[in-house]
Amino acid sequence: MQISSKFTIAVHIITAIEYFGDREKVTSNFLAGSVGANPVIVRNVMGNLKEAGIIDISRGKSGIKLAKDLSEITFFDVYEAVNPIGEEGLFHFHENPNMACPVGRSIHSVMDKRLRRIQESMEAELKRIRITDVVADVHKATE
Repeated sequence: MQISSKFTIAVHIITAIEYFGDREKVTSNFLAGSVGANPVIVRNVMGNLKEAGIIDISRGKSGIKLAKDLSEITFFDVYEAVNPIGEEGLFHFHENPNMACPVGRSIHSVMDKRLRRIQESMEAELKRIRITDVVADVHKATE
Protein backbone atom coordinates (compact mmCIF):
# COMPACT_ATOMS: atom_id res chain seq x y z
CA MET A 1 0.00 0.00 0.00
CA GLN A 2 1.26 3.45 -0.85
CA ILE A 3 -0.45 6.80 -0.97
CA SER A 4 0.31 8.43 -4.29
CA SER A 5 2.67 11.37 -4.61
CA LYS A 6 -0.37 13.52 -5.38
CA PHE A 7 -0.72 14.02 -1.61
CA THR A 8 2.77 15.46 -1.10
CA ILE A 9 2.48 17.47 -4.31
CA ALA A 10 -0.79 18.95 -3.03
CA VAL A 11 0.76 19.91 0.32
CA HIS A 12 3.71 21.43 -1.57
CA ILE A 13 1.33 23.43 -3.78
CA ILE A 14 -0.66 24.79 -0.83
CA THR A 15 2.51 25.67 1.06
CA ALA A 16 4.01 27.42 -1.99
CA ILE A 17 0.82 29.41 -2.56
CA GLU A 18 0.99 30.67 1.02
CA TYR A 19 4.76 31.24 0.94
CA PHE A 20 4.95 33.10 -2.39
CA GLY A 21 1.42 34.50 -2.67
CA ASP A 22 2.25 37.98 -1.41
CA ARG A 23 5.46 38.29 -3.46
CA GLU A 24 4.88 36.45 -6.72
CA LYS A 25 2.08 35.69 -9.13
CA VAL A 26 1.55 32.01 -8.43
CA THR A 27 0.68 30.07 -11.60
CA SER A 28 0.60 26.39 -12.46
CA ASN A 29 3.93 26.74 -14.29
CA PHE A 30 5.46 28.50 -11.30
CA LEU A 31 4.20 25.70 -9.03
CA ALA A 32 5.41 22.99 -11.42
CA GLY A 33 8.87 24.53 -11.20
CA SER A 34 8.74 24.53 -7.42
CA VAL A 35 7.42 20.96 -7.22
CA GLY A 36 9.76 19.69 -9.93
CA ALA A 37 6.94 17.90 -11.71
CA ASN A 38 5.27 18.02 -15.07
CA PRO A 39 2.85 20.98 -15.27
CA VAL A 40 0.04 18.62 -16.33
CA ILE A 41 0.40 16.66 -13.09
CA VAL A 42 0.42 19.89 -11.09
CA ARG A 43 -2.68 21.16 -12.91
CA ASN A 44 -4.48 17.86 -12.22
CA VAL A 45 -3.70 18.11 -8.50
CA MET A 46 -4.73 21.77 -8.54
CA GLY A 47 -8.04 20.72 -10.10
CA ASN A 48 -8.60 18.32 -7.20
CA LEU A 49 -7.78 21.05 -4.68
CA LYS A 50 -10.11 23.49 -6.44
CA GLU A 51 -12.96 20.94 -6.45
CA ALA A 52 -12.42 20.44 -2.72
CA GLY A 53 -12.66 24.20 -2.13
CA ILE A 54 -9.08 24.50 -0.91
CA ILE A 55 -7.74 26.79 -3.65
CA ASP A 56 -9.15 29.31 -6.12
CA ILE A 57 -7.75 29.46 -9.62
CA SER A 58 -8.26 32.58 -11.68
CA ARG A 59 -6.68 33.47 -14.95
CA GLY A 60 -5.10 36.85 -15.19
CA LYS A 61 -3.55 39.08 -12.61
CA SER A 62 -4.41 37.32 -9.35
CA GLY A 63 -3.21 33.80 -10.12
CA ILE A 64 -3.83 31.01 -7.61
CA LYS A 65 -4.97 31.75 -4.07
CA LEU A 66 -6.09 29.78 -1.05
CA ALA A 67 -9.88 29.53 -0.80
CA LYS A 68 -9.78 28.55 2.88
CA ASP A 69 -7.91 29.95 5.80
CA LEU A 70 -4.70 27.98 6.13
CA SER A 71 -5.52 26.99 9.72
CA GLU A 72 -8.69 25.26 8.49
CA ILE A 73 -6.87 22.92 6.10
CA THR A 74 -5.82 19.55 7.51
CA PHE A 75 -3.78 16.77 5.98
CA PHE A 76 -7.05 14.83 5.85
CA ASP A 77 -8.67 17.54 3.69
CA VAL A 78 -5.77 17.31 1.25
CA TYR A 79 -5.70 13.51 1.36
CA GLU A 80 -9.42 13.35 0.67
CA ALA A 81 -9.12 15.84 -2.21
CA VAL A 82 -6.37 14.00 -4.09
CA ASN A 83 -6.73 10.36 -3.00
CA PRO A 84 -10.46 9.75 -2.88
CA ILE A 85 -11.23 6.45 -1.26
CA GLY A 86 -14.30 4.63 -2.47
CA GLU A 87 -16.71 2.65 -0.35
CA GLU A 88 -14.23 -0.22 -0.35
CA GLY A 89 -11.86 1.75 1.85
CA LEU A 90 -8.13 2.23 1.89
CA PHE A 91 -7.30 -1.46 1.53
CA HIS A 92 -8.29 -3.20 -1.67
CA PHE A 93 -9.15 -6.78 -0.88
CA HIS A 94 -8.19 -9.46 -3.39
CA GLU A 95 -11.29 -10.41 -5.28
CA ASN A 96 -11.37 -14.16 -5.66
CA PRO A 97 -10.24 -16.01 -2.55
CA ASN A 98 -10.88 -19.73 -2.88
CA MET A 99 -14.13 -20.46 -1.00
CA ALA A 100 -13.21 -24.17 -0.90
CA CYS A 101 -10.19 -23.24 1.26
CA PRO A 102 -10.84 -22.56 4.95
CA VAL A 103 -8.50 -19.55 4.86
CA GLY A 104 -9.96 -18.23 1.61
CA ARG A 105 -13.47 -18.64 2.97
CA SER A 106 -12.86 -16.65 6.16
CA ILE A 107 -9.99 -14.22 5.44
CA HIS A 108 -12.20 -11.34 4.31
CA SER A 109 -14.47 -11.37 7.36
CA VAL A 110 -11.52 -11.86 9.71
CA MET A 111 -9.55 -8.93 8.30
CA ASP A 112 -12.29 -6.37 7.55
CA LYS A 113 -12.63 -5.01 11.08
CA ARG A 114 -8.87 -4.76 11.55
CA LEU A 115 -8.32 -2.97 8.25
CA ARG A 116 -11.15 -0.54 8.99
CA ARG A 117 -9.55 0.23 12.39
CA ILE A 118 -6.19 0.92 10.72
CA GLN A 119 -7.82 3.26 8.20
CA GLU A 120 -9.74 5.09 10.94
CA SER A 121 -6.53 5.56 12.96
CA MET A 122 -4.65 6.92 9.97
CA GLU A 123 -7.49 9.29 9.09
CA ALA A 124 -7.74 10.52 12.69
CA GLU A 125 -4.03 11.39 12.63
CA LEU A 126 -4.40 13.14 9.26
CA LYS A 127 -7.20 15.24 10.78
CA ARG A 128 -4.91 16.35 13.63
CA ILE A 129 -2.17 17.74 11.39
CA ARG A 130 -2.80 21.16 9.88
CA ILE A 131 -1.09 22.70 6.88
CA THR A 132 -0.13 25.62 9.14
CA ASP A 133 2.33 23.21 10.82
CA VAL A 134 4.07 22.56 7.51
CA VAL A 135 4.06 26.23 6.50
CA ALA A 136 5.51 27.29 9.86
CA ASP A 137 8.31 24.72 9.52
CA VAL A 138 9.06 25.86 5.94
CA HIS A 139 9.32 29.46 7.12
CA LYS A 140 11.70 28.39 9.91
CA ALA A 141 13.79 26.32 7.50
CA THR A 142 14.13 29.22 5.05
CA GLU A 143 15.09 31.93 7.54
